[in-house]
Amino acid sequence: VQLQASGGGLVQPGDSLRLSCVDSGRTSASYVKAWFRQAPGKEREFVAAINRGRNTVYADSVKGRFTISRDNTKAAVFLQMASLKPEDTAIYYCAADRQIIYSEYHRSRGYEYWGQGTQVTVSS
Repeated sequence: VQLQASGGGLVQPGDSLRLSCVDSGRTSASYVKAWFRQAPGKEREFVAAINRGRNTVYADSVKGRFTISRDNTKAAVFLQMASLKPEDTAIYYCAADRQIIYSEYHRSRGYEYWGQGTQVTVSS
């Protein structure tokens, strides 16, 4: 599994942005996929997760604004972010795991594979 995240950038408050994470090895098509983020001086926090059945889980802070989706044919996961706020500024990481259970989706320690991260900055 080789996860590569992309799509970050500098946007203004209220803007939208779409992150992508592709597994170049395409071995994780059926894995649970997730997004986490880490702001400067803060711990890594859960954003959203999706399983192969497309069941999703979101952090309360992004519900209604972010949408996670996946393309199993490309072993890819996406994060559509809308109504971005300055507090969304962080490095966003994608993660994948084959065996993680539903109750653990929000825990970073449950994921074996991680992408390199992509910077999202929301500022006027």
